[in-house]
Amino acid sequence: AKGLIVTIDQYVYTASSTSLDSRMPSWAIAGGREEGKKRLADKQTREKMVKEMKADLKKKNFKDFSFAYVASYRASPEFNGKNIAEITQMAKGKKKLDAQIEQIFEMYEKGGASMVYRVMSEEDVKNILDEPFTMIASDSSVRTFGEGAPHPRGYGNNARVLSEYVRNLKIISLEDAIRKMTSLPAQTFGLRDRGQIREGFAADIVIFDENKVTDKATFEQPHQYAEGFSQIIVNGQKVFDGQKMTGNLSGQPLFGNGFQP
Repeated sequence: AKGLIVTIDQYVYTASSTSLDSRMPSWAIAGGREEGKKRLADKQTREKMVKEMKADLKKKNFKDFSFAYVASYRASPEFNGKNIAEITQMAKGKKKLDAQIEQIFEMYEKGGASMVYRVMSEEDVKNILDEPFTMIASDSSVRTFGEGAPHPRGYGNNARVLSEYVRNLKIISLEDAIRKMTSLPAQTFGLRDRGQIREGFAADIVIFDENKVTDKATFEQPHQYAEGFSQIIVNGQKVFDGQKMTGNLSGQPLFGNGFQP
């Protein structure tokens, strides 16, 4: 690996977010949902899946699926924001592990769900953030405001860095936080006219008050915008005026050197 450039990208929360399918063995869902349903319909295969899911929990030191919270489940929106143990109690009147696994299977068969998994360490978050080659970003998809109970990283990640880890905890400096959000990612991906305020560079500028910037989104109430930002300029056009979006659509996709369409 000598000569490789190694970097990290990070969001500052102690939970991940992906699909409910990830709780099932990878071989069990290979080929798509219909193939997965066929495997669930076979008694021996279903039992094998249950056995492997229990073993995986034990290996990771979890007693059940209470760490797994539903972000969005179209078949039963009332499950949004609740964990699998709570949902199993609601749906089946019990929450033993076998019942929780059956609940996961049923939800998978009905289309699956997007999930939030509260499984990370705050100390790890701090230590990783302090590394000089860590870039700050969020891999959240674009969410419809008010719909479901998604991971708060889509609303508050960068503001959380600036308020909690810079201003309050002083894990990194303000200057370093900005570098990790701007010039470091641009350099890493070979975006030669981005990431700095320089003549000839694209005018992508965020104006905020370092003493007021605050993230408001939580796991319980994720649909809350961050505060303390007065203007956002993208490619020289104002897209946020401190109160609302302006309607200017001046953004564009950015691709690194290795991108292949």
